[in-house]
Amino acid sequence: MKVLRDLLDRMEGHFRPGTRLGWLYPLFEAVDGFLYTPGRVTEGQTHVRDGIDLKRAMSVVIVALVPCIWMALWNTGYQANLVLSRTGGAIGGWRGAIFAALGLGHDPGSLLANVVLGALFFVPAYAVCMVVGGLWEVLFAVVRKHEVNEGFFVTGMLFPLTLPPTIPLWQVAVGISFGVVLGKEVFGGTGKNFMNPALVARAFLYFAYPAAISGDRVWVAVDGVSRATGLAVGAANGVAGILADASWMDYFLGTVPGSMGETSTLACLIGAVVLIATGMASWRIMAGVALGALGLGELLHQIGSATNPMFELGAAWHLVLGGLAFGAVFMATDPVSAAMTETGRWIYGALIGVMTVLIRVINPAFPEGVMLAILFGNVFAPIIDYFVIQANIRRRLARTAG
Repeated sequence: MKVLRDLLDRMEGHFRPGTRLGWLYPLFEAVDGFLYTPGRVTEGQTHVRDGIDLKRAMSVVIVALVPCIWMALWNTGYQANLVLSRTGGAIGGWRGAIFAALGLGHDPGSLLANVVLGALFFVPAYAVCMVVGGLWEVLFAVVRKHEVNEGFFVTGMLFPLTLPPTIPLWQVAVGISFGVVLGKEVFGGTGKNFMNPALVARAFLYFAYPAAISGDRVWVAVDGVSRATGLAVGAANGVAGILADASWMDYFLGTVPGSMGETSTLACLIGAVVLIATGMASWRIMAGVALGALGLGELLHQIGSATNPMFELGAAWHLVLGGLAFGAVFMATDPVSAAMTETGRWIYGALIGVMTVLIRVINPAFPEGVMLAILFGNVFAPIIDYFVIQANIRRRLARTAG
């Protein structure tokens, strides 16, 4: 490793501003920063010193995502192999050819067969995100003459986890381009975006290419197979329809069709423990989302409806269906686009939870509401913080008025 370090140190002089290759310094710095922690430290007594930096913070988030990544690999393959073992059928294209050449068979009880098949769908989507999104990041860094920020590594991981396995790769490239450029870079880059870039990319794909991001034919990676998600079943047939397909525990564990990395509430909870223990995410936001969803979900369940089956869903169902857990843990807690004040985080989280259930239940034509709810919360986060701060100022003035 010392040889590599010495080589990079010798090359650095050729990329310094003012040299012939100076315009490529952000790219050189990105490679150097990826391999090694920068040796620069803050100086002067006014600076707060800490062992954490942006790279370490992003690394913790990636570690917290490992259980969801594992589910993206295993459950994607499991759902496909389960269908193939029961009904036959085929996986078309190059993925089917590679899997057939490996000779693993379509046994849903085979861990290796499930993970390998799932990887054939998740890994290419992830690779496209990293290559295309990374190119946009480097391009903006070169034009603006600043360093490439590590925040993209999290965006590039979150986005493919929110996608169905059958998403065309060219749409992945278009989506991540929209999220990085119009969701972040036009506002100044990492730390200046007021909405979560991964969710901006997901929302763009949903409205631009709804057939590839929703419906019953996108959730299982088998040609011609149609399987609805739990929310879609609930919107049509209520709790009885959901239970006819799987139990509450199945949805909690994530052994159901859905977006590749969002199905398992358990995996999200493990990630939440990591983020809270390391101080990388606010437990107040997560709790606020859960309480908001539970409160409105139970209220609507008690009110009931003779025409809308979604009113039958109890509060506990809303926590395990769709991407609520994934959104609450990894999306709503984005420190850039979330509320900053402690009281504001409770309000912000509760707003997202309430909006999610409201969209799911009141508008069953759009069964998954967490994506729009978080983007809605992102827009209102600065306003929430403003009123919280103003209320605090008024309380302090009242205490000192006498």
